[in-house]
Amino acid sequence: QVQLVESGGGLVQPGESLRLSCAASGSIFSLYTMGWYRQAPGKQRELVASITSGGSTNYADSVKVRFTISRDNAKNTMYLQMNSLKPEDTAVYYCRAGGGVSLGLYWGQGTQVTVSS
Repeated sequence: QVQLVESGGGLVQPGESLRLSCAASGSIFSLYTMGWYRQAPGKQRELVASITSGGSTNYADSVKVRFTISRDNAKNTMYLQMNSLKPEDTAVYYCRAGGGVSLGLYWGQGTQVTVSS
């Protein structure tokens, strides 16, 4: 069982930055592919960025260059550095840990990010 706790969300103005964190319980964090997803009101949840156990990253086209995903396996924590935020980035951001059939799939409870002037 893995528990994921997101933090770092908040209200910012367009152009500002935020860093989200996802803290995971358990001792096998390093084996999971980790991801950030977001869900805006009235829209489906979408992938923002992911990072494999080996450190390979993948980004949605809408956040490339602006967002950076990273992980610190020693701290069981994943991060999402979000720069040049836009109003369309407003959503609840969720952390996900995916380990296939053997390790399972887990979600955090989400953290709200609001970009507004």
